[in-house]
Amino acid sequence: MAIAAVIPARYHSSRFPGKPLADICGKPMVQYVYERAKKSTLVGETIVATEDARIADVVRKFGGKVVMTSPGHRTGTERVAEVAGGIEAEIIANIQGDEPLICGEIIDEAIRPLILDESIHISTLKSPITRVSDWFNPNVVKVVTDREGFALYFSRSPIPFSHHKPERDGRFIFPEQEYGDGSLPSGPLYRHIGLYVYRRSLLLSISQMEPTQLETTEGLEQLRLLENGWRMKVVPVDYHPIGVDTPEDLREVREMLDREDLP
Repeated sequence: MAIAAVIPARYHSSRFPGKPLADICGKPMVQYVYERAKKSTLVGETIVATEDARIADVVRKFGGKVVMTSPGHRTGTERVAEVAGGIEAEIIANIQGDEPLICGEIIDEAIRPLILDESIHISTLKSPITRVSDWFNPNVVKVVTDREGFALYFSRSPIPFSHHKPERDGRFIFPEQEYGDGSLPSGPLYRHIGLYVYRRSLLLSISQMEPTQLETTEGLEQLRLLENGWRMKVVPVDYHPIGVDTPEDLREVREMLDREDLP
């Protein structure tokens, strides 16, 4: 079964222009992502998808494979789907280009459900939330799943709601300060890790789907699939990603690589 990893890498970012080319300890960020994706034992082909010649040139210089895509894509998923239309791989992993610390083992964990179960068409990842600040952070997407590990909902809000704190004036209270002691509510609390694995047929159809109401409300593209009735397997992993959205995030990644001497 042919499996490909596609890394969407867009140059124009409102918060961090040129992000894929940002230097991390002597290498551009896109190279870190590419080399780590190549360590997956299940991926046969790794491709960078970009609309920008500068990124394409850098990828070619370090020996990577790159495909130029349309500048009109609204999302990374659409960019990945364009690449998928030109290759024969049955399974496509969409690996975010701003995750320089991603590892091959985590990518394999996301891919395995589609290998083991032909009824699964899409999978993704989750990891435990351990800090109250992450639970309340709208940039940390939360996910809840059913008993079989399929996504019920994704949200930027703290989910599931916890009613175990005392009521105030007969009303439920849910301010962040109620958890100021650092304790988290009981129950499973998970953050979503934005790595997706698709069967090619589903990936090619996503760009034909119209944006949905919940997707627009939350600003989360994955809700489009749930609203259209697709079941999404969510695999639990012990991995805490550091996505690079800002120059401050980049400094944190550099410090981690220097401190831990990661490859």
